[in-house]
Amino acid sequence: MLVAEQQEDSLAITPFRDDAPLDISLANVREVFPITRRRAYLNNASIAPASTPVMSAMQHFMSDVRDNGRNHYPRWCDYAETAIKARVGAMIGAKQSEIAFVKNTTEGLVAVANGLQWRKGDNVLLPDIEYPSNVYCWMKLAKLGVEIRWIKAKNGRILLEDIAALMDSRTRLLSLSAVQFSSGFKQDLAAVSELCMARKVLLNLDAIQWVGNQALNLADVHVDFMSFGGHKWLLAPIGTGIFYCNEKSIDLLDPPSVGYHTVDRGEAHLDYNLEYRPGAARFEEALANFPGIWGLDAAVRMHLAVTPIAAQERISSIVTYAAESLQSQGWRIISPRSHPNETSGLLSFAKDNLDAERAEKDLSAAGVDLAVRAGALRISPSFYNNEDDIDRMMAALNGY
Repeated sequence: MLVAEQQEDSLAITPFRDDAPLDISLANVREVFPITRRRAYLNNASIAPASTPVMSAMQHFMSDVRDNGRNHYPRWCDYAETAIKARVGAMIGAKQSEIAFVKNTTEGLVAVANGLQWRKGDNVLLPDIEYPSNVYCWMKLAKLGVEIRWIKAKNGRILLEDIAALMDSRTRLLSLSAVQFSSGFKQDLAAVSELCMARKVLLNLDAIQWVGNQALNLADVHVDFMSFGGHKWLLAPIGTGIFYCNEKSIDLLDPPSVGYHTVDRGEAHLDYNLEYRPGAARFEEALANFPGIWGLDAAVRMHLAVTPIAAQERISSIVTYAAESLQSQGWRIISPRSHPNETSGLLSFAKDNLDAERAEKDLSAAGVDLAVRAGALRISPSFYNNEDDIDRMMAALNGY
């Protein structure tokens, strides 16, 4: 899967991968996740395990740094900006120029919160069950006179009519998770997007629980800004992520953090000219996490090889199998299941008087990994998981 190019200048290792598709499919993807030989890992909505392609890509990059120092630095930048961003764009239906590399979801959310020009009296709409990353950056705007209007969740669901009811002429932005981390509720992005466009409200998505879990085509739905870390469903390294900025919305954001990479001055370090790079690349203020980005690229290539639609269908099949198995043993499913368009790869479940923390520890000791959220157990299988993992979980739950 990896190639080493021989160069005339005797630089033996280069950090570039063969752009041919990976020989990975649903039939064999489990083989490249070593953790599956020891554990039933059902916690991909938290931190996903590393695959051999991701590990190999990162090692290949670091081998180049070991042998050649910074000699290939210009080529790293060019390859990341062109080939890798193009593949990320292909996965989510975005243009290469609309993508910036970030450390995590929070960094992208903060870029929006701190980059917009706020006016006293503006308001932001937030669901009241958001992950903290999509809360604190907006709370900090109170000192500028910006109000948060909380959308009340109903049984873990965020309803379109409840969003609309809070909008007025001073509503500047709606920021919400595309998939809710605790309930697994999947937002109807098309409907939300149409509402925001009709009301002239900016739409900002925390998509870390969507990308890699559900297929996405941003060419079909208008989103102004979107952020997602790589370490969950994308199956990429910790410390990597993507910030998407719609080309039609980019001039609304002033990069809150600027540096050498914000501009395009090459090696002219003393030619000070704060003229932003075109496109979303202006939000990359300094040297990027290239080893992690190479690992992220391997993960993206794996998703493209499997295809996002096939991955979504596989995940849905496993979750359905889990829900049916759990219900047959008296477990109560908390995640929305009555509306097929609202279901995702996260499944929360509980029983009366359940000690969820104790159950999670017992399952971990039995080689089954899941999470506790809001007093319930939560699984998040990826496309490398299978029904055997669910059967192992059910066996470990026997007696609860």
